[in-house]
Amino acid sequence: MGEKREYIVKGMTCASCVRTVEKAASKVAGVKNPVVSLATEKLVFEIDSEIDEKELFEKIKKAGYEIEKAREKRSVTLEIEGMTCASCVRAIEKSVGKLDGVDSVSVNLTTEKAVIEYNPTLVRLSDIKKAIEKAGYKAKSITTKSYDSDKERKEAIIRSYWRKFLYSAIFAVPLLIIAMGHMLGLRLPSVISPTENPLNFALVQLLLTIPIVIAGKDFYLKGIPNLFRGHPNMDTLVGLGTGAAVAYGVFATIQIALGNHAYAEDLYFETAGVIVALISLGKYFENLSKGRTSEALKKLMDLSPKTALLKNGEQFIEIPVEEVEVGDILLVKAGMSVPVDGVVLKGNSSIDQSMLTGESIPVDVKEGSEVVGGTVNLSGAIEIRATKVGSDTALAKIIKLVEDAQASKAPIARLADIISGYFVPVVLVIAAITFLTWFFLGYGFLFSFTMMISVLVIACPCALGLATPTAIMVGTGRGAEMGILFKSGEALEITHKVKAIIFDKTGTITEGKPVLTDVIPINGFKKEEILKLAASIGSMSSHPLDKAIVEAYNGKTLEVKNFKAIPGKGITAEVGGIEIKVGNSKLINHNNDSGEIVQNLSNSGKTPVLLWYDGKLAGVFGIADVIKPTSKKAIEELKKMGIKTFMVTGDSKRTAQAIAKQVGIDEVIAEVLPEDKSTKVKELKNIGYTVAMVGDGINDSPALAEADVGIAIGSGTDVALESADVVLMKNDLRDVVNAIKLSKATIRNVKQNLFWAFFYNMIGVPIAAGLFYVSFGIKLNPIIAGAAMAFSSVSVVTNALRLKRVKL
Repeated sequence: MGEKREYIVKGMTCASCVRTVEKAASKVAGVKNPVVSLATEKLVFEIDSEIDEKELFEKIKKAGYEIEKAREKRSVTLEIEGMTCASCVRAIEKSVGKLDGVDSVSVNLTTEKAVIEYNPTLVRLSDIKKAIEKAGYKAKSITTKSYDSDKERKEAIIRSYWRKFLYSAIFAVPLLIIAMGHMLGLRLPSVISPTENPLNFALVQLLLTIPIVIAGKDFYLKGIPNLFRGHPNMDTLVGLGTGAAVAYGVFATIQIALGNHAYAEDLYFETAGVIVALISLGKYFENLSKGRTSEALKKLMDLSPKTALLKNGEQFIEIPVEEVEVGDILLVKAGMSVPVDGVVLKGNSSIDQSMLTGESIPVDVKEGSEVVGGTVNLSGAIEIRATKVGSDTALAKIIKLVEDAQASKAPIARLADIISGYFVPVVLVIAAITFLTWFFLGYGFLFSFTMMISVLVIACPCALGLATPTAIMVGTGRGAEMGILFKSGEALEITHKVKAIIFDKTGTITEGKPVLTDVIPINGFKKEEILKLAASIGSMSSHPLDKAIVEAYNGKTLEVKNFKAIPGKGITAEVGGIEIKVGNSKLINHNNDSGEIVQNLSNSGKTPVLLWYDGKLAGVFGIADVIKPTSKKAIEELKKMGIKTFMVTGDSKRTAQAIAKQVGIDEVIAEVLPEDKSTKVKELKNIGYTVAMVGDGINDSPALAEADVGIAIGSGTDVALESADVVLMKNDLRDVVNAIKLSKATIRNVKQNLFWAFFYNMIGVPIAAGLFYVSFGIKLNPIIAGAAMAFSSVSVVTNALRLKRVKL
C-alpha cells in the first residue's frame, strides 16, 4: 500500500458530485483508488510516487469544485500584551511568520489577540511564545483549538442554508399568496389584481422572485455550468427546473405587457420561489443531521485535556497539554482528566475509562500502572511520567482511526456511486422526453412544461449519495463509544459476513498469565503450610509459575538460604536447615498416590508443580492460565449465530483441548508455530468461509493480516493492532459478538437507505412524468415535487441516526 493523501472538497451536493470528483482525481498520474465521501467532504487516495498536485487542483476545479489539502494543523488564539499601534501588529506577524511550520498569523490590534495556524510536528507553542516575547510583547491566555476548522466550516454551511431559507421564505410566502390566493377565494387589492391590473400582478411576482433567485444563486451559477462540463448534479436539476419556471414567467410578463393578458393565469414564479425555499430548508435539515453523525468523534475529541500540571522542582505549574514532553512528570488530582499516556510513579487511585473503552467499572491503579490520556482520575492524586504525547497517545490514535474509518468507503457504496453517475443525465433525458411526449399528444405547452419541471425537481441523487456514508459514520461512531473500533468502512461491512472465527488462546480466551488454582497437601501436611514454604523460596525466583504461587500467598515468608534454580526442572533451597524442592516431575519423583492428582490436573489444562520437603512429597500445586469470565458466554453467542469457532495455540494438545472444552470451542489446533496460524486461516478461506482471526500478540499478526477480518484485543501489542481491521478496546470477547451485531445493524441500515432512495426515485420520477395521469388523473405539482425531493435526503440521514440508539 502506498502513501495516503487527504484533501477537502467543497461544493459537492449529491452522489453525482462524488462520482465526478473521483473520476477527475483518477485522471491524475500517480493517483490510485480515489475515494470521496459526501458525508465528510473528503477525498482520499494512495500514491506510490509524487503526484502533480497542481494538476489535481486544476482538474477538480475544472469539474466545478473547490479543493484544499487537509494538513495536520492547529489553531491557537493568544492574548497579546504591549501593542500600541499597527507597527506592533506587523512586528509580531513578521516574528512569528518566520518560524518553520507556521502557516498563518493574524494579529488584531483592537481585540489584542493573535490567531496562529501551525503544524505541531514542525513548531511548538513554546517556540511561538518565545518569538512573540523576542519581538517585545507578551502572550498569555492560550486556548488550543484542535479540529475546529472542519467543525466551523460545517457550522457555517448549516447557518448559510438557514439564512438562504429565511431570506427566500420571506419573499416566497407573499409570492405564493399573491399567485395562488385568488384561486382560493382570497381577494387581492385591485392594484395587483390579475383581472384588473394583470401587468402589476406579474411585475410584483417578478420582483418578489428576484431576491429568491439571488438566495439560490448556487443552483444557477454552479449547477447549470456543470451541465456543460459534462457532469450534471442535483444543483443542475434544481437550477434547470426553477430556472425554466423563472424564464417562462419573464416571457409571460413580457406577453402581458404586450397585451396578451391570458398569460396572467400561468406565470410560474411561485413554483420557482417556493421550490428554492423548500430545498434550502431541506439542505439545512440534511446538514444539521449530518453534523450529528460525527457526535461520537466529537465526544472523543472533547476528552482531550487542555492543560497539564508539570512538575518543576518542588512545584507544579499549569501548562498547555501540547507542551508536555515524553519523560515529564505530571500531577493528576482527583476529578481531573489524565492529560497524556503515562506510568504511575506515586499514589493510588481509580480511573474511569468508560468514555474511552465503554467499560463502566473503574480500574484501580498504583505505582507502575499504565494510564491513558483522556481517562478520568476518580479518587486520590497520582504522579505520572509521560510516555506518549501528542499524536502518539492512545486517544489521538483512536480519533485518527475513527476519522479514517468515517472517511472510507464500504464496497456496498460502489453500487450507489455507479448508478448516481448515470442518474442525472438519465433524468435530463426523461424530462426532455416527458415534455415532448405530452406536447405532441396535444396537451399543450403549459401542461408539458409543468410535467417537465416536476421531473427535474423530484429526482434526488442526494439520497443515493448519503445512504451509505452516513450509516458508516454513525455505525463507526457508535462502535467507538462502545470501545469497538472499525478501521474502515470495508471492515464494518465484511464483519457481518463472518462464518468462522479463529481465536488465539493466550491473552484472548485466557487471561494470559499463570494463576494458582489448586493447593493439594499430601502426607499429612496442611494447605497453609505448603503454600508458605513454596512462596518463600518462590520469592527468590523470576519464573512465571513461581510468581503465580507468590502472588497467591499474602503472608510473611520464611528466611531462605542456598537458593538454586535448575532450568527446565524447578528450584531448590533450604529453610531452617531443611532442603525444599519446588518443580516438575523431572526434578521430583512422585509416587502412585500423587500420580492420579498430577494426571487430573494435567487433564484439566493445568500445570502440576510439586513440593518436596525433607525427603518426602508434601503437596501438589495446580497452576493455569485461567479463562476470562466472559469467554464462554461469547462463544455460546457466536454458536447461536451459526458461526464455527476454532482455537489455535502453541500449547500442548491436552491443555488446549481442556480449555476448548470449558468454553465450548468447536475445533482445536494445538502445538502450532505462528506461521501455522495464518495457514489455518488460508485453509478455511479456501473452502468458502469468511474468516475472522482474534488475537493480541505479535505472533498473531500474520494471521490477523491474512484473515478477511482481523480483530485485535485492545490490550495487545501495537503490532497486532496495526495488522487488525477491528480493535476491541476492552479485553472482553463479548465485544467480538457486539462487533458482528453492530456490523449487521449498520449494513441493514445501509440497505434500508438504498432501498428507500431507489424506491423514491423509481416511484417519484414516473409519477412526475405523468405515467398515471391518463389512467388515474394523477399528476405532481412541481412545488410538491420540490418538497419531496428536499426531504428525501433528510429521511435517509435520519434513518442512519437510529444507529446511535442501537442496543447490542
